[in-house]
Amino acid sequence: MNVSVSDEISEYIYAKIKSEQKALTAAYNKTKSQIGFFYIDDILPEAIAQKCYEVFPDPSEMRCLKSMREYKHVSAQMDKHEPFLEAVIYAFQDRKIVTLIGAICGIDSLYADESLYAGGLSLMAKDNFLHPHLDNSHDAERERWRVLNLLYYVTPDWKLENGGHLEVWPDGPKQKPVLIESKFNRLVIMATHDTSWHSVNKVTDNGSRCCISNYYFSDSPLKPTDKFHVTKFRGRPEDTFTNVVLNLDASLRMLLRRIFKKGIRKNPHVYKKKS
Repeated sequence: MNVSVSDEISEYIYAKIKSEQKALTAAYNKTKSQIGFFYIDDILPEAIAQKCYEVFPDPSEMRCLKSMREYKHVSAQMDKHEPFLEAVIYAFQDRKIVTLIGAICGIDSLYADESLYAGGLSLMAKDNFLHPHLDNSHDAERERWRVLNLLYYVTPDWKLENGGHLEVWPDGPKQKPVLIESKFNRLVIMATHDTSWHSVNKVTDNGSRCCISNYYFSDSPLKPTDKFHVTKFRGRPEDTFTNVVLNLDASLRMLLRRIFKKGIRKNPHVYKKKS
């Protein structure tokens, strides 16, 4: 990773967030009783955002996740891709940025994740989707709570009609979601806890919606009601059959985690850095 490039990018990110701190705090506080979230447009100079897209890997260079739960392409093994993308990902992990976002969200203990557990790169092409779900509550070692999801979108001219947009379900997955467009050069930050249902609607365009993501973790959960849980999926409100199958799927995986605390196998979606 080019540390100097990452440091330069982190300065841009910090300055932009700092300049809008008051408004972002108000936005988060307005929504945090259900699912706290806010977004920042033009988080980086346009040339940097454009370069992220230009060097983004092809789907064939990424791991395809295709099931009833989801259909997307992901990668956390950053040394297989353009180094510039690694520099951007770790720019969001700069300690002063983590501290600033913690102040906005009122979270005292907040940590970036160098291993990129479930983070990294995500690409969604035509017909890709992500059903409503709750993120896994913890890190890979079950030592810290997953509390914030940072999603940075880098596809130029991505339109509303293209699909592939983030949806948050503040009243639960049986009600209507709030749609947050996956606009070019937009950073979305959302809370993750035991009721922070979110999804991505189906991509209808032939292009690719590209996203750079990070998770932040904490020593404590965001809500006193939070308990350990695996990633839990549901179907959309109108899809009863999918709901039944995915509820059973989540129950079985949760049962396995009660028996095997860290799972039967390690989640492969981490950055395995060379010694």
